[in-house]
Amino acid sequence: MKIREFQEMIRRIYFERDKTRGREKTMLWVVEEVGELAEAVRKDDVENIGEEIADITAWIFSLANLYGIDVEKEIVKKYPGYCRRCGKEVCECQSF
Repeated sequence: MKIREFQEMIRRIYFERDKTRGREKTMLWVVEEVGELAEAVRKDDVENIGEEIADITAWIFSLANLYGIDVEKEIVKKYPGYCRRCGKEVCECQSF
């Protein structure tokens, strides 16, 4: 599945509920899911880590839909296939 297809799927399934919930409460769900991911990482619970990453991704796409943001377009713009700092395909930047 491509990024745009995933975003459209999330829109189709959840947009009306997300719209009713609103942007701020949707953002709170994102934060809650990040907290759950942090706990899974702390416990080194690999299976749960994967589930939480999936949840975070879905909630981020819900938030993007509420703002009318095309996530695929933004990803390509922000991450063009090379390090934007050093310009290399494999980053050679000193630690920062």
